[in-house]
Amino acid sequence: MKRLIIPIVAGVVALGLVGLLAYGLVSRSTTDTFAQAVADGRFPVAPSRALPVLGSDDETQSVAALRGQVVLVNFWASWCGPCKAEADVLNRAQRQLAGADAGTVLGVTVDDTPPALLRFVAQHDVRFPSVRDVGSKLGREYDTGGVPESFLVDRQGRIVALRRGPIDDEWVKLALAKVL
Repeated sequence: MKRLIIPIVAGVVALGLVGLLAYGLVSRSTTDTFAQAVADGRFPVAPSRALPVLGSDDETQSVAALRGQVVLVNFWASWCGPCKAEADVLNRAQRQLAGADAGTVLGVTVDDTPPALLRFVAQHDVRFPSVRDVGSKLGREYDTGGVPESFLVDRQGRIVALRRGPIDDEWVKLALAKVL
C-alpha cells in the first residue's frame, strides 16, 4: 500500500499542474490578446456597435460605419482625471485627422450621465464626436479595464495600436504614422 501512495500523489500533483496550465491558457483576457496581436503585427478587427451619439436623441455612430477612415477610439468619462488632461491631446489628433481628410477621433463614454458628459465637453472644448456606451457593452468587447483607453483603427477596421491608460502627443504621432 505504501508503494502505491507515492505514484498516486505524484499523479494527482501532475494532473493539478496540467489543470492550472490549461486554465491559464483558456482564461487569457482579450486585453492580452489584443495587445499581443498588435505587438506581433496581427491586427484584430475592431469591435463595433451602433451607439447613441452624445447630445442626440436619435443619431447613432459605430466604428464599422467609419470603415475607410482612420478612427482613434478613446474610452473616457467626465469623472476621470487623466481624461481631462488627455482632452487637448485628442482635440489635436482630431484636427490632424480631419485636416488630412483621413478620419476622426471617436470618444466612447463610460459609466456616466449625459449632463455630466456634456459639461465635460463644454469645459474642455471637446471637438470630436462621442457615443454613449450604455451598459458598457462595447467596452467589454474591447476588454477595457478602466479609462482612459485608446485604440487606433486603420481604414480596414483593424486595431493597429492601443494604449491602456492616458495617451500623449508622442503616442499619437507614432500611432498615426502607421496609418497616414
